[in-house]
Amino acid sequence: MRTLASILLLCGATAWGQPSSADRILGALSDRSLAEQVSGMKTDDRIAMYSLMAKTKQDDLHYQVLLAGAYVQKTRETTDYSYLERAASVLDSVISTDNANYEALRLRVETQLERHQFAQAAESSRRLIKIAPADPWNWGTLGDALTERGEYNDAAEAYQKMVTLRPDLASYNRAAHFHFLFNDAAGAIEIMKRAIDSGSSSPENVAWCMVDLGNIYLKTAQIPQAGQSFTDALRTFANYHPAYAGLGKVLAARGDWKGAIESYRRAQEITPLPDYAAALYDLYQKTGQELLAKKQMELLDAIDRVSRATGETANRNLVLAFADHDIKLDRALELAKGELEFRKDIYSYDALAWALYKNHRYAEAREYMDKAMALKTPEPMFRQHSEAISRAFERAAK
Repeated sequence: MRTLASILLLCGATAWGQPSSADRILGALSDRSLAEQVSGMKTDDRIAMYSLMAKTKQDDLHYQVLLAGAYVQKTRETTDYSYLERAASVLDSVISTDNANYEALRLRVETQLERHQFAQAAESSRRLIKIAPADPWNWGTLGDALTERGEYNDAAEAYQKMVTLRPDLASYNRAAHFHFLFNDAAGAIEIMKRAIDSGSSSPENVAWCMVDLGNIYLKTAQIPQAGQSFTDALRTFANYHPAYAGLGKVLAARGDWKGAIESYRRAQEITPLPDYAAALYDLYQKTGQELLAKKQMELLDAIDRVSRATGETANRNLVLAFADHDIKLDRALELAKGELEFRKDIYSYDALAWALYKNHRYAEAREYMDKAMALKTPEPMFRQHSEAISRAFERAAK
């Protein structure tokens, strides 16, 4: 694919001698001197400071946008979406006062992406590109939205533009992810290393890239390198739940069930995600701890009850947790179909294919699995699902 190759060439040609930008959130803000002053502060301290500044300088909307940016960053760190709602509320207030406030408009795209409003995010990004075509932020958010919608050619062009304008942690991270999608794991690893080396004013963003790197190593059977990358992430940003989960995968791959359980438990204590509960269930089963395994199933059920109560119609993590364990298969299929209504990337196709397979709808499962495999992404999960679906389809055809 020409556009993908161009991203790699641009990364190689422009990587050196270029300044690193601030992290994705501070990168959306114009006050660089203030960004430098708060770069060493924890996010909670930033929230406290910006809240005070927003109250004492109510006529200066810039400080409200800074506060919203800190809320978005806190969402990334904790997966607590109440912070995202606070950010959206602040931004709505700013935009209602000044509907041309560029800082607020571009940061609002981040909230749209976090809410999985990908069509709106793409439209908003394109409007902002017309206003400021040389702003790499807008090309990055456009690429993110298009990737989630499965519009990979257009996403590649957007990311290429972002890398050209500013090669830094944010653009390299995206380019690395894109290379992995298109079956270039080696290229993804090298570019992700550049993302990490570029640094950031936010330790969490660097740790995010380290976790991404660890996951690529893990998916390509480079277990020692994966373990080191997850460990580096924890050293960079303490108590980072994705890094603990990554270490849990590494330890499980080594057959260290006790260590894997401990790592997943630490991740779950910080953020009780469905995939953590599913992993702990499997680990407790392996070690004969049936009562603890049962509690993890009860937790999955509780997560789903909350999901139903809030009207959630899409949740890829729950789809895979239910389908992998042959429970609530009708709900898994419902959530997978709901996901595809607004998110048409290869991971959504895989989740739907797996849910269809578990519901014995093999012809449909194979159709969607073919879409998931279209880019030849080196995902072990994809290969496992594809093989199981093909075998079941062939058996049913006899």
